[in-house]
Amino acid sequence: MEFTIKSGNPEKQRSACIVVGVFEPRRLSSAARTIDQASERFLSNLVRRGDIEGKLGQTLLLHNVPGTLADRVLLIGCGKERELGETQYRRIIATMAHSLNDTGSMEAVCYLPEINVKGRDVRWKVQQAVLTVRDSLYRFEQLKSKKESARRPLRKVVLGVPTRRDLTAGEEAVEVGQAIADGVQTAKELANLPPNICNPTYLADQALELAKKYKSVDVKVLDEAAMEELGMGSLLSVAQGSEQPARLIVMEYRGGRKDEKPVAFVGKGVTFDTGGISIKPASGMDEMKYDMCGAASVFGAMTAVAELNLPINFIGLVPTVENMPGSKATRPGDIYTSMSGQTIEVLNTDAEGRLILCDALTYCEQYEPESVVDIATLTGACVVALGKHASGLFANHQALANDLLVAGRTIGDPAWQLPMWDEYQQALDSPFADMANVGGGRDGGAITAACFLSRFAKKFHWAHLDIAGTAWLTGKEKGATGRPVPLLVQYLLDRINER
Repeated sequence: MEFTIKSGNPEKQRSACIVVGVFEPRRLSSAARTIDQASERFLSNLVRRGDIEGKLGQTLLLHNVPGTLADRVLLIGCGKERELGETQYRRIIATMAHSLNDTGSMEAVCYLPEINVKGRDVRWKVQQAVLTVRDSLYRFEQLKSKKESARRPLRKVVLGVPTRRDLTAGEEAVEVGQAIADGVQTAKELANLPPNICNPTYLADQALELAKKYKSVDVKVLDEAAMEELGMGSLLSVAQGSEQPARLIVMEYRGGRKDEKPVAFVGKGVTFDTGGISIKPASGMDEMKYDMCGAASVFGAMTAVAELNLPINFIGLVPTVENMPGSKATRPGDIYTSMSGQTIEVLNTDAEGRLILCDALTYCEQYEPESVVDIATLTGACVVALGKHASGLFANHQALANDLLVAGRTIGDPAWQLPMWDEYQQALDSPFADMANVGGGRDGGAITAACFLSRFAKKFHWAHLDIAGTAWLTGKEKGATGRPVPLLVQYLLDRINER
């Protein structure tokens, strides 16, 4: 998909389609009023007759509008102007993308970035338009023998900005938006693959391909022998029941000064999770291919960082395994020693994500990172607490938590902070080891999981994103969302801007 920026009168644009807004009740946007004047009140007459009220999500496609050079004019309902916020703006853009794609307008000039969104400037509106169009039109069809793509799909969108002074900001917003969208797509592609293709070895191979594509990225892959030598007994315990060997993928991007401490992201990469001996119910188990969405988001963030050549040092770690109930699988009651030297009693083999993340967090210590964020589809309890809208956020450093919360609000990929008080830690007490891998019961499951990880993150500023509710959708819209790639990349961009 190609995006460009332009400043100019809508009636003078030669295009397959011009897109403008209509507010409720029957009020034309600024660009629509310009077309209305050129067409001698053609749009006003249609609106007055009630052809479109301007309600959010309404559309009206017009052909051969007098006084214009475009083949079509698409009117998009924007709702009440005073109530137009970020969510409504993204819905308007998504409606436009679907309408253009379905009606054969292969290119269009869109003037929706001109409408007012509370507290947001042109740069934000352009970037959100890019992200929303790319997200709306994404389809995973690699494994279908017959593609269902539109016959004349949308290929180019020109985004109109109010004045020539906005051109530079718009162009920069397109560049960043495209890079983040590329990262989101990378995450979606990996997560949507079936587990018979996307296993730990496949993920490692994809990391090596990433290093071939981007000279700024270096990759090394640790096999099970190397991890055993490092003492990663916790991580390796999860892989015991599977024929698929575990891997620890280390991706390094060096765009900052040599003496600059890196930011590290650690992504849970369980390419399929049966639950192990503590086996999951059959219903919905096919969706456990999405238990590597944390890993996919690290790949996505690395893609965006490399595309933008960001001036930052960045480490992406992906511990990746398959959790199966084989004859050698970990049993409830087994005790393992982590790389940190702490011992763990495994009471539930379906609480395996924390067992691979804890060793990866210890591995992070060698980089002396400025901050570490782990990303994991960790607990169903987080879905119960927050639903599908916000990722759960935990941190041992409030300034880091604040930065992530602000990044999420900025980019439209929100997180919500949950407590991690000392009182929750005692739930992990074990009479036989330094800790158990689960708390004693269902209460506060997302919190006790974060408390477990916090015990391996005492030497750096650390945050944990539980994306079990946000990483994929179920039902007829089933598929990976690519979250929280936008939040992660925005966090890095904010770090750079602060400097």
